[in-house]
Amino acid sequence: MAEKILQKEFKDLSKESWTNISLINENILEWSVALIVLNPDSDYYGGYFKARMSFPRNYPYEPPKLSFERPLWHPNVYPDGRLCISILHQPGEDVMSGEAAGERWSPVQRVESVLLSVLSLLDDAECSSPANVDAGVQFRSDKAGYKARVASDRETSKGDIPPGFEMPTHETAFKKEDKIEPDFSWSDSEAEDDFGDSDEDEEMFDDDEGTDQEDDEE
Repeated sequence: MAEKILQKEFKDLSKESWTNISLINENILEWSVALIVLNPDSDYYGGYFKARMSFPRNYPYEPPKLSFERPLWHPNVYPDGRLCISILHQPGEDVMSGEAAGERWSPVQRVESVLLSVLSLLDDAECSSPANVDAGVQFRSDKAGYKARVASDRETSKGDIPPGFEMPTHETAFKKEDKIEPDFSWSDSEAEDDFGDSDEDEEMFDDDEGTDQEDDEE
């Protein structure tokens, strides 16, 4: 069951511009995932953040695991690259952590919801119980220094961009094609035809009147 669900999710996510995914050793239970930040206001914009996702055989009843290949300087990323986020925690309410069941994993969640949650977390760190205490302290007390560390991670991540891969930008990902309005519509054409037909009918009517008058004179 897990393999079938993941095959469909993999196919759907392969069409998205904000991630670049591939299978590890052709194993549907092991994914290589790159997160691409497309928000130009984000400190992570332009980065290519590679991670590995591992799925249990009873997915989606248990959550996958996710860890960054290059650990990010972030309050919710452990120094070894593992990510601490509620959506990847086991289903059910946890009194100790204070997380409600609705914040944690459930079988209705999918890979897309996980990755979008991670992208949101990058710029909206949860510092109440940080996985990286030092990053959490700097996030609160030294924003300039924290942003500098993030910028360094962002630039380093670009070294993982595959050769030949065209990095999307906000403009290319969300560009909308301009709609070209036609110079005329069929209704206009029909109106012209109707108008033309009226003139012709009027001329024909005048000719008929003239013929009748000639016949009367004779």
